Amino acid sequence: MLDHLQHVAIEGPIGAGKSTLARLLAQRLQAQVLLERPHDNPFLVRFYADPARYAMQTQLFFLFQRIEQYRELAQPGMFTPRTVSDFMFAKDALFAQLTLSDDEFRLYGQIHREMAPKAPAPDLVIWLQAGPQTLLGRIARRGLAMEQGIDAAYLQRLSEAYGAWFERESSVPVLAVDTERFNPVERPGDVDLLLQRLAAFKGPREVFDLGA
Repeated sequence: MLDHLQHVAIEGPIGAGKSTLARLLAQRLQAQVLLERPHDNPFLVRFYADPARYAMQTQLFFLFQRIEQYRELAQPGMFTPRTVSDFMFAKDALFAQLTLSDDEFRLYGQIHREMAPKAPAPDLVIWLQAGPQTLLGRIARRGLAMEQGIDAAYLQRLSEAYGAWFERESSVPVLAVDTERFNPVERPGDVDLLLQRLAAFKGPREVFDLGA
């Protein structure tokens, strides 16, 4: 019943649980998993310490990294078997608009238009949501030193940026998941419920909330 979903992208703010869910879904769907590689970015630690100074370098590194990943997926037949990713290509521009100055964003946009591949859109985006305090708690528990300076205001802006992007890009099918109650690690049955919801998805915008 999920054969039409050849590429499922999982998105959401830092701490939402994207990579964890991508691995779990890929395992259940017998799919290949495509994950971000933030630790390959040599500017990321410096960005968290001094965002204004290192935002441009950080964004360009991520842009080129994602270009390489998506060029591989854009090859004929590369979406067979099914792919589950913990990002969509469009997130790079979303973060760039949030972190860059106006002049930097205009320059970034020129580079993006010249370099970005014609990346195939995901068949479905699973948008993981949680409040800033919940996200901060998860970030603290995973204990990555470079992330400990992230504050609630930044996470709120990031969540709002995702909301604005999905509102603009109405052609992208989106299943929004409230992760305040969704815990696929401690409750594997939550993955079963999500798979059932995916099978019943009609689109283009739906919500999956275990507390509803």
